Amino acid sequence: MNETVTLRVRTSAPADRVRRAFASAEEVSTWLAEHATVSEGEFAFWGRHTPQGDAPRQTLEHRDDRSLRFGWEIGGERTTVSVEWVEEDGLTVVALSQSHFPGWLAAVGEEDVRGWLYTFWALSLTNLVDHVEGRPLTPKVDYVTADMSGSVLIAAPPAAVAASLVEPEVYERWFGAKIDIEAWVGGRVAMGGLENNPEPAKVLAYEPGRSMTVDWHGMVSTWELEDSAGGTRLTFVQSGFDEGTPPFSAWAGWLSGVGELRRFHEVPDWRPIWHRVEVPGLPDGMLAEERG
Repeated sequence: MNETVTLRVRTSAPADRVRRAFASAEEVSTWLAEHATVSEGEFAFWGRHTPQGDAPRQTLEHRDDRSLRFGWEIGGERTTVSVEWVEEDGLTVVALSQSHFPGWLAAVGEEDVRGWLYTFWALSLTNLVDHVEGRPLTPKVDYVTADMSGSVLIAAPPAAVAASLVEPEVYERWFGAKIDIEAWVGGRVAMGGLENNPEPAKVLAYEPGRSMTVDWHGMVSTWELEDSAGGTRLTFVQSGFDEGTPPFSAWAGWLSGVGELRRFHEVPDWRPIWHRVEVPGLPDGMLAEERG
């Protein structure tokens, strides 16, 4: 399957601020990648935070004040990435699409570098929105190592953050996907809901309000909460996987969720940054709701 994945996010920053975030190597290397080259005839990025990022593989095709298009050689294919930003109802909607996406199953199966692109862009756009709004960024994926651990500070008490991580109706609001969580040792966790997941994950350890460890059949995830000057330090780890095939897609997806979790607790009158996503092969009923 070689189709196009499309993601749309919204930000309170004006369209010209978004344009400038794509027009400067310094800015691109802050929110998107480790290294970047941006000039009148170039737009390229590479480094440890980019899939197959050992060298710049992008070629600028078009740029104006409202859009950007570039080719990206990745996974043996020349893909096309298109980005547009437009102001709508007092917000700026950023739409990004990339061709030659191998489909949802390839993404969750971690079997193709192009399968990582959906969650790579999900995390990148999350950081773009926070960058143009002047907020701290979420840690990026390191595609060079198999180390999958990180932490963030959230300006909310641990009890509130804990509820966001174990109560399904709250989790679905910020994460945007349906989930069932049985918050006890031996309980089940199922993305998409138990009715759509015949092999749910299993809760290995749970300390209410403090931590949870879940076995996802080939990967174990753990989160821990600690009070930090009235806020919460959230620490998270993915482990127990085959280090020869690290689950980069899942890790980037979780990190993009962490960015939205922070916004959920910190932004007054919060609404999801996600306007709409179109992922070829995404199972029906996976998303919590249509983001409008």
